[in-house]
Amino acid sequence: MLRLGGQVFIENQQPETWAKAMHQAGFRAATCPFDGKDRDLMKAYLDAAEQHNIVIAEVGAWSNPISIDETIAKQAINYCAERLQLADDIGARVCVNIAGSRGTVWDGPHELNLTDDTFNLIVDTVRAIIDQVNPTRTTFALEMMPWVYPNSADSYAALLKAIDRPQFGVHFDPVNIVNSPETYYHTDALIIDFIEKLGPHIVNVHAKDILLQPKLTLHLDEVIPGRGNLRYDVLLTQLNKLQRDIPVMIEHLSTNEQYTEAAQYIRSVADQLRIDFIN
Repeated sequence: MLRLGGQVFIENQQPETWAKAMHQAGFRAATCPFDGKDRDLMKAYLDAAEQHNIVIAEVGAWSNPISIDETIAKQAINYCAERLQLADDIGARVCVNIAGSRGTVWDGPHELNLTDDTFNLIVDTVRAIIDQVNPTRTTFALEMMPWVYPNSADSYAALLKAIDRPQFGVHFDPVNIVNSPETYYHTDALIIDFIEKLGPHIVNVHAKDILLQPKLTLHLDEVIPGRGNLRYDVLLTQLNKLQRDIPVMIEHLSTNEQYTEAAQYIRSVADQLRIDFIN
């Protein structure tokens, strides 16, 4: 069984109101809703989440550990370690970041991003982050991007081997590696290939969709699940075969109505396939 996750927008959010709203929306997985600095507040959120069968699927560590600016890179590595420690403290499924960028935009493209030197730098920074914390209850993973490693199943597998740490997991975001008409029209093959190669290591999944626009030169837009070309039937079928409690996290939407639309679509596909989400 899989575990559908998302986000709710409520005024004056408190742990119990948040957990009730998440439960009512049908979400049983969440991004971390606290920073961990207020331990009483953290405990209240964890208690409310447990009461409503909600797991903390991911703790974000969004930063640039491979920045060409050494000060920024060092700060980012320390921040990732801090967030990884939080994830370990609360038993979150994963602490996730992108690899970063060698350019001035922390999550943007750069000519040096897809080079052997940058690959090796990513290996070194991930090892440094994991070794600083040595987590026992969580994993550290990299969200895939189209213009920095990992940007494919093969580059993720190569990183997994090179980093060589049992605490390094795999975060699967198929939309982020749809980067051409070939991959756009064959997301079924992309999904099957990725899960065949990395399935045992997948700890978390991002649920989005992608739409190829009829404009030159090439425009691929992220859209609400159900409005694009991602083969959710294949994604859910292949994830379900792993027979693990994997969070499938809807993200990047801005209203409760959008999250409801996305969840209803994903659930409708699951219903047709007779795949159950955890209640």
